Formats: sequence, structure tokens, C-alpha cells
Amino acid sequence: MHVLLVDDEPLARDELTYLVTQHPIITSTAEADSVEEAMEKIMDKKPDIIFLDIHLTDESGFDLANKLKKLKKPPYLIFATAYDDYALKAFKVNAMDYILKPFDEVVVHEALDKAISIIKPTEVPVKKATDSIDAIPIQGEDRIFLVHPKDIYLVSVEDKELSVHTEKETYQTSGSLSKIERRLTMDFFVKTHRSFILNTTKIQEIQPWFNNTLQVTLDNGLKVPVSRSYVKPFKRR
Repeated sequence: MHVLLVDDEPLARDELTYLVTQHPIITSTAEADSVEEAMEKIMDKKPDIIFLDIHLTDESGFDLANKLKKLKKPPYLIFATAYDDYALKAFKVNAMDYILKPFDEVVVHEALDKAISIIKPTEVPVKKATDSIDAIPIQGEDRIFLVHPKDIYLVSVEDKELSVHTEKETYQTSGSLSKIERRLTMDFFVKTHRSFILNTTKIQEIQPWFNNTLQVTLDNGLKVPVSRSYVKPFKRR
């Protein structure tokens, strides 16, 4: 499923692109910073879903939304903005959803799940208890290690190197965090940062940290950050 992100702020586009690509059903993304470029990408790429900011440089996202209304099969439109006072106007131009900056991965993925359920209901990812397996294979340099999910304390990624931490061992392999995240279907795993997934049954303590973030200490002494965009869902969990 293809997604187009329209925002005139490069950092906002980068953040949203990252969050969107973590969703298992999204296969590709494209970006645009203006109404003209967005229309070119829409005609060329034919995206299934569009995330659209309201305030673009010298333009309004509503200009693009009105153009989309004229298409025979318009993409599924989600407004993604820092302003919460345009929701009513957004839905009047056939927007299907409305999310606010700063972006929260849980909220973004909920919006994507909703979009997919409408566009292609059979593709909505559903996590089931039966999806879990006895052990997860971790490819090392010269062997494959089998690690049971309940023994995993933390999964982290840095410079495209994935580390799986148990009580006393750390297994390193290549791959993305999203790939192993799809294998960790048990309810006790939670993402706290774009680079960390931890086992909540191994938490020893939680401390307030800088700039409204948190720091988690696990039973084996590992310290894990909870970034601002993950604090709310982490507390809810």
C-alpha cells in the first residue's frame, strides 16, 4: 500500500515517513512540499493514502483537498497538522481522519489501520496469541541462536545493527526493528522509542527524565529511554 506525505517542513516529513514505514502493510512512500508537487505525485504514483498538512508555504492544504474531491477515485485523506481547530473544515472536504503534531506512532498506526480497513479490509494486520512462536531465530555471524520471547529483555537498533538483550547475553544481527517487532506479538512487549522495544515484565523502575521523557531501568540493569512521543501510550500500557 502506497502513502504520500505532504508537508513543507522536512523534519516533519521525515518523522512521519519513519512512523508510516514501521506499519507492516505500507510498502512505499513518497513526499511532497507543495500542492503542485503533490498533484504530480498523485497522478504518477496513485497513492492509496495521503497525509496532508494544512499550512503549506504560501498555500493551504485545503486547496489540495478540494482538488482531490474532483478525482474519480480520490486517495484516503488524513490531515496531519499542528492545529486542532480545523477539524470540522477538514471533514467538510472529505477528510477521513485528522491527527495532530507532534506525531505519536500509536495514533499514526491507528489511523493507518482505520484507512486500510476501509480500503482493503482483508489486509488489516491482526495480532493473535497463536501468532507467537516457541523461539525467535537470531542470525549470528556463524550460527543461529534461538531465543524465547519471554527471555528477551530489550531489542534495540543502532546504525542498522540489531541487538537482542537477554538477562546476561546480547545477540547482534542485521535487520530492522520493525521486522522483529512483528515477531514479538505478545502483549508484554512495548515500543518506547524508534530504536527500542522492551519487555514490560522485566521493568525494575521508571524515572522522570529530561524534557518530559522517562527512563526505564530493567532487572538486568539496562537503562532504556521513553521518548516524548511514546510517553503517553507507555503510561497507558
